[in-house]
Amino acid sequence: MKIAALKSEDKRSPIHSDTIKSLIDLGVEIHFEEGIGSGINLNDSVFEELGLLKKSRDDCLKNGDLIITNQSLSSSELEITKKNSTVLGMVNPFSNQDFIKECAKKNINLVSMEFIPRITRAQKMDVLSSQANLAGYVAVIESAKHLSTALPMMMTAAGTLKPAKVFVIGVGVAGLQAIATAKRLGARVEAFDTRDVVEEQVQSLGAKFVKIDLGETGETDQGYAKELTPEQIQMQKELQSKVCERSDIVITTAQLFGRPAPRLIDNKTIDVMKPGSVIFDMAVESGGNVEGSKADEIVVRNGVKIVGISNLASRVSSHASLALSNNYNNWVCDFFDKEKAEINFDFEDEIIRSSVIVYGGEIKNERFK
Repeated sequence: MKIAALKSEDKRSPIHSDTIKSLIDLGVEIHFEEGIGSGINLNDSVFEELGLLKKSRDDCLKNGDLIITNQSLSSSELEITKKNSTVLGMVNPFSNQDFIKECAKKNINLVSMEFIPRITRAQKMDVLSSQANLAGYVAVIESAKHLSTALPMMMTAAGTLKPAKVFVIGVGVAGLQAIATAKRLGARVEAFDTRDVVEEQVQSLGAKFVKIDLGETGETDQGYAKELTPEQIQMQKELQSKVCERSDIVITTAQLFGRPAPRLIDNKTIDVMKPGSVIFDMAVESGGNVEGSKADEIVVRNGVKIVGISNLASRVSSHASLALSNNYNNWVCDFFDKEKAEINFDFEDEIIRSSVIVYGGEIKNERFK
């Protein structure tokens, strides 16, 4: 069996020199695309010294039995991809349904790491959580860059400098890391989530949980917040506007897997915020939580900076690659049959059943049939 790792469109790499040993120990041949580690300051020679083979992208596609990638492949790339091979990675399935159909048509197996179930055994494979965790950290660091004040309280001979007030909307993996990072930097932090069950987690990080009664809310069986009704969203906007008004930094993290992000902050709220304050929209790539936010741009309204940065985890590419590669490696190692030297696609297994979208020329996931 040959494993082939492809260079990413961003700075992240699907393999890392510190984690590759688990794949090497499988006794398989590992190919990598030339320049794969350029975004994390690793030369090709580092991987070659570990026994990996440097190849062109076309060679990886033509010869790889298991192709590890951070993005979906183009139609022209699928044309040369080895038949009966398996593509494993982050493929953004809801936005690439033609890619899914082509994989089925060309008899190429497809594993979407975004569909790893949220169960204890699969936590080590959860790419969404590993990357969201880093994104939450980056959101605070980038927000602080655009603020004209420091985050911590400072006692100086020239007087006392008050701490910045940070408001985090959405307390998932990204939100929790944003809270923790802002607290470490000395800010005064408040947070809100539609799920009351996260209140204890917020308080354990030293932040204040903002209570907004929206009626019946909850979370899915995968641990995500349930989508609110339009009436609940409007109520949330109105009540959290008061918190935004007193905040220096507002970070929004609300995303709905496979659907546009809910609009949580409108111009009416922005217009009551202090000039010089910052709103960081972590959902800008999926439509945005903030009215007027634009991907990879800073929009200024009434003196308030609205910051939208795509692919946040890539800003800390080395750690992001370390986490991603471990996620991929854990999936491969858990389902690798050493006797047959191939992946065991056992559809009785919940992880296989959830993450494998295409197998044997058939679309297995009902959402894409």
